[in-house]
Amino acid sequence: MADSFPIPLALLPLRLVIGIGFLAHGLAKWTRGPAKFGLLLQQAGLPFPFHTAWLVTLLEVFGGAALIVGFLVTLVSIPLAISMAVVILTVQGRYGFSSVNTVGLTPSGPVFGPPGYEINLLYIVGLLALALSGPTALSIDHVSWRPNFRGSEPARPGGL
Repeated sequence: MADSFPIPLALLPLRLVIGIGFLAHGLAKWTRGPAKFGLLLQQAGLPFPFHTAWLVTLLEVFGGAALIVGFLVTLVSIPLAISMAVVILTVQGRYGFSSVNTVGLTPSGPVFGPPGYEINLLYIVGLLALALSGPTALSIDHVSWRPNFRGSEPARPGGL
């Protein structure tokens, strides 16, 4: 029965959720102003923090939108995954794996510390699955997917 469920359709929710996640985070940076995000990057000690803030903001907005519509998914997944790896290495890696770090309990509820790299790792693995799977259902890539010039293997839009 599992064999009858088409892979392109099975990965559609993953593509949409990851795309919406990146778009939401990118739009949050955009509406607050990438310069504010640049200050955070500066405090983290990243080089060229304000240029990086603009680059990451635009990558998340346009990369997230591209994932949602399924446009050049393989190609877009690479810089998005790299950005998640950089966040793990520069910021969240020191806080451990768990994205929910409870550091205390008060009468009003739990107190949470900085998040670990768990969600970033899930994003990376999800992007890897999308990049290697080929076009998914309801995507621009799926509509434009055609056999290569020899007719032996399908050409994969956006990449590898």
